[in-house]
Amino acid sequence: MRLKEIQRTAHPAWSPAPHHPICLALGTSAQQLDASFNTTAALEIFQVDFADPSLGMKLKGSLPTSNRLHSLVWVNFGAGEDGLGGRLIGGSDNGTVTVYSPEAIVTSGAEAIIGQSDKHTGPVRALDFNPFQSNLLASGANDSEIYIWDLNNFSNPMTPGTKSQPPEDISVVSWNRQVQHILASANPSGKAVVWDLRKNEPIIKISDHSNRMHCSGMLWHPEVATQLVLASEDDRMPVIQMWDLRFATSPLKVLENHTRGLLSIAWSQADPELLLSLMVSCGAYDASVVIYELPTTNQWCFDIQWCPRNPALLSAASFDGWISVYSVMGGSLEAQQQSRADQISSSFDTMDPFGTGQVLPPLQVPQPTPQTTLVAPLKKPPKWVRRPVGASFAFGGKLITFESPKAPVQSPQPVPVPRQVFVSQVTTETELLQRSRELQAALQSGSLSDYCQAKIHKAPTDSEQDIWRFLLVNFEDEARVKFLRLLGFSKEDLERKISTCLGKNLQPNGHGVDANDLAEKIQLLSTQVSPGTNLFILLYAPVVLDADGLISQALLVGNFEGAVDLCLNEGRYAEAILLAISGGQELLQKTQQTYLDEQRNSISMLISSVVTQNWGDIVQSCALENWKEALAALLTYAHPKEFAHLCETLGSRLEGERTEKRCLQACLCYICSGNIEKLVECWALQRDCSSPLVLEDLVEKMMVLRKSVERLRNSEVAVQSPILADKLTHYAGLLASQGSLATALSYLPDTSDQVNTTSHSSSDTLSTRTCFKCVLVFQRHCVFSLLDRVQTCNNYTPPAPITAPVMGGFPMEGHHHQPQGQQGHDPSHTQQFPPGAPQEPNVQVRDNLVCVSPCQFWSQNTVGFLVSGYQLVIGRPTSNPCVSLQLLQALPAERVEQREIPTEHMVLKQTFDSLVQRCQLAAQDPQTKRKLEDASKRLGYLYDKLREQTLSNNILGGLHEISRCVAGQNYQRGLEVHTAVVTSSNFSEIQAFMPILKVVMTIANKLGV
Repeated sequence: MRLKEIQRTAHPAWSPAPHHPICLALGTSAQQLDASFNTTAALEIFQVDFADPSLGMKLKGSLPTSNRLHSLVWVNFGAGEDGLGGRLIGGSDNGTVTVYSPEAIVTSGAEAIIGQSDKHTGPVRALDFNPFQSNLLASGANDSEIYIWDLNNFSNPMTPGTKSQPPEDISVVSWNRQVQHILASANPSGKAVVWDLRKNEPIIKISDHSNRMHCSGMLWHPEVATQLVLASEDDRMPVIQMWDLRFATSPLKVLENHTRGLLSIAWSQADPELLLSLMVSCGAYDASVVIYELPTTNQWCFDIQWCPRNPALLSAASFDGWISVYSVMGGSLEAQQQSRADQISSSFDTMDPFGTGQVLPPLQVPQPTPQTTLVAPLKKPPKWVRRPVGASFAFGGKLITFESPKAPVQSPQPVPVPRQVFVSQVTTETELLQRSRELQAALQSGSLSDYCQAKIHKAPTDSEQDIWRFLLVNFEDEARVKFLRLLGFSKEDLERKISTCLGKNLQPNGHGVDANDLAEKIQLLSTQVSPGTNLFILLYAPVVLDADGLISQALLVGNFEGAVDLCLNEGRYAEAILLAISGGQELLQKTQQTYLDEQRNSISMLISSVVTQNWGDIVQSCALENWKEALAALLTYAHPKEFAHLCETLGSRLEGERTEKRCLQACLCYICSGNIEKLVECWALQRDCSSPLVLEDLVEKMMVLRKSVERLRNSEVAVQSPILADKLTHYAGLLASQGSLATALSYLPDTSDQVNTTSHSSSDTLSTRTCFKCVLVFQRHCVFSLLDRVQTCNNYTPPAPITAPVMGGFPMEGHHHQPQGQQGHDPSHTQQFPPGAPQEPNVQVRDNLVCVSPCQFWSQNTVGFLVSGYQLVIGRPTSNPCVSLQLLQALPAERVEQREIPTEHMVLKQTFDSLVQRCQLAAQDPQTKRKLEDASKRLGYLYDKLREQTLSNNILGGLHEISRCVAGQNYQRGLEVHTAVVTSSNFSEIQAFMPILKVVMTIANKLGV
């Protein structure tokens, strides 16, 4: 496709490859005249600017010359560091070789001619510069004259050897592209001579045996040092011959496609398979076929060249006086033939050319119709388009690379070259992988205590050490006592301080009262009756109105409440407490509260909380500077069912300060409560978890705390929190990108739709899973204590063990016990037993179930039961198990009907059931249908809690708001309310139904129901 053109009768020369922008030098051609018969000569430089859509080229500089040129080359010798400049060398028709400065021509400098020599006796038709040493230039003229010029010393050229005989014109000279001291020359008779400049003599002569080869061009192969081509200008033999000096008896290959003689050839240095010859056509010399044909002007071309900088460009000079720039990459060009009428009009002045006083009318010239020329692209992509190397990253930190090796250049025939693709593992986060391997090894081996110890030693800060110390305690016995020690409250140190304060030598015995010492003291006790005293003589209640008298009279008549009030009024608090003990539990509590209300000192609130066991006020109102004291009080006194919630409340207050110090303190509270989600949120609050190592720190703490919770509950803790899932997913992605795929997979759930299936509603009765006949006993708090294991029926499957939620707390001192195959009464907490105490199985039913089976269910070791009223008393084993069964069946039991949902909450059941039904009717995907079936079952947990009225007001308000959003099909708002409820509520209360409620709203929003 033609890109640029300019009307000049000249020889072109491209700027060197380092030169930018691309320029084209034009020297007026000798022995040719244009239509104006202008005999002047000039050397011009044009900029080839493809940003300009026009076909013209911008003139950068011009230099008038005294001689016309037969040849012109532009070498890189003398160019600056930016690649600009160089040297222009022209061979004129009078035998002069002139060296020009392109910079001087562009800047219109006076010193444009750097050197000039007239050593040649005839026209200089051949010029070529050495590709290895740009200062060496070869020139050829008449009488077999060949000179080698050094541009550093232009006045003294050298000859390659003795002139060849008989003397002939030198039509072309060419330097070898692989060996710098090899030069070849050719003459019109078809003979080519190869010169060795080191020996200054010809080493081989090549000629066609038919004697019809008139050589117009000769070029060396760009890659194979021993191969060259010769072009014939004879119309009787318009061929291109390829010769190999190793087989110089005959041409290696002959390219035949032209119908007339060839005037010029050019071999692409960027792709050796592209050989350019005039008509213009591109031939693949290996295949000996024409792969590209480009139509030029209507006249023949006498010079053609590849652009050194842009390998897709070529220039062609034609005999009709046009220099054109083409691209071999194909395309279409709507080329309009230039109107000769425009040139005629511009030659005459239309105002008054003949002085007649009349203006000539406009010249009416018919406009030519545009001619669209479609140029097909190359049949084979050129080599410069092919990527020499390539790389691409793949999943798992893999780097895929390839390269295109070069074929052996000395082989006369193409040899297949093996292509290889390399797969490499790229690792950029070595420390992350090392720490990940250490964590994974600890998780798999269970040596988390040693892992925590190592992290404590490596911790860079004190706060980091504190966190790992608290995590370590979770894997040790007597966790609460050790938490207190970490907070700075040691029982032994406190006893020493009290002893010092009281001046006594307290030696506490950790094992209680010594038995031998107690026996000795009992023997020393006297059994004689003590003599009477005057105690009762002093017991006199005079009828007076002072406080002592009134107190005495109140005691004598048994008015404990009045006596206590009198003591409190007199400030005699100890006596008031003592009397209140005798007056009953209600009076004692009232007296304690009165005393606590009147006392306002630094420890009154603590004493009040210890007495009343109301630790919520301490957690909510204590100063945050005293967070250690508040946490220590919870560790000492809080009930296991309340401990986790109270620790989280204290942690939330600390986290609300939004400072790094308070967030670290809040993390300790969350570790004590075992709340993994809160720990992750608080830790990420002050840190950028996008950093791999920061995320590694977080995952280490998350996984260690998760394992400690699983250890205490004997069950796996499922990842259901969005923030936990997000962090673990990001962490797994990092590991996968580093090639640790197996480790990354271990942090992901087994299924993408994993839901919590650990809770069981009361609707899942044992009758659906066992052969037992289940009877609901009206007595709700009956506990079965079995001394022997009960053999189950063959078709009985024990219930699945409970998986405690993340919100659960840590135990008090003592051993952890959970019977296998049985469920705790409260799934949010763990039943605790002191050391050595009898361990009783838990029964998780809303109303106690008495399971009755056939007689063969019992073994001889079965415990017998004696039934008394509604209480079950353990009796000794009986030899007749059927008697026990009869007694058990005769138990007066009353069936309990399922309670109704309160009227104010019935709208929740109606709305959510209706939503599930609409989604089931619209769903087409089997997976979606399975989710909706599961939703129908799991919403039963919500309805059970509504019947039991165990949900807090905050949760109920959020559910009603969600119901209103569902009724209005505003599911986006419903999801926002859902998120707010989950965030602000105790997850253990809502974990059974809130996740599936979100799934149903998401499906409804997707289905548009």
